[in-house]
Amino acid sequence: MEPVSQAGSHPEPAADQIGSLDADPGQQSLGPAPRKSAGMGLWMRDLLVSATASVLIITFLYQPVRVEGTSMLPRLEDSDRLFINKFVYHFAAIERSDVVVFHYPRDPEKSYIKRVIALPGDRLRIDHGQVWLNDKPLRENYVPEEYRDSRSMEEIVVPEDSYFMMGDHRSISSDSREFGPVDRSLVYGKAAFVYWPARDAGVVR
Repeated sequence: MEPVSQAGSHPEPAADQIGSLDADPGQQSLGPAPRKSAGMGLWMRDLLVSATASVLIITFLYQPVRVEGTSMLPRLEDSDRLFINKFVYHFAAIERSDVVVFHYPRDPEKSYIKRVIALPGDRLRIDHGQVWLNDKPLRENYVPEEYRDSRSMEEIVVPEDSYFMMGDHRSISSDSREFGPVDRSLVYGKAAFVYWPARDAGVVR
């Protein structure tokens, strides 16, 4: 990786309808039991529908991936497992600070996970580790001081349909500072949620 129905319902029959099918008139305890059984059946059906819907959502909307490397520390560690949303960018725009997964421009067989720093048309330069975006210093609370570096880069204008990506661990990350802006067509998912290990579980921000 980083080099990565609403359930339908049927009206319940009345208790006397259930209890009068083959009942002895003297047996008045037949009504409640079938009613309880029917209620349990409805509950089990709704539970099954909900579970099936959850599996389908995870299968078709999300994809599990494993992080390889440490360029997204401190949020993402080596071997973290997370879900990426594969369809969000079909309906929403890629935004600054999104953590995205994309095919490595120099070898599309590989996938990288990085943070979006600049959007198409943005002017970006780096002065001794400080990112300047459209002539304003970019505040990056997701980059701890110990992970910053002192690299500089001359100003560029991010091309149309491209995005400038960087890792949060700036001193070790291979990113757009080396391979340039990433074409929109290479981006295929947004990091959504770390599910393993438990200590790292949570939404990716």
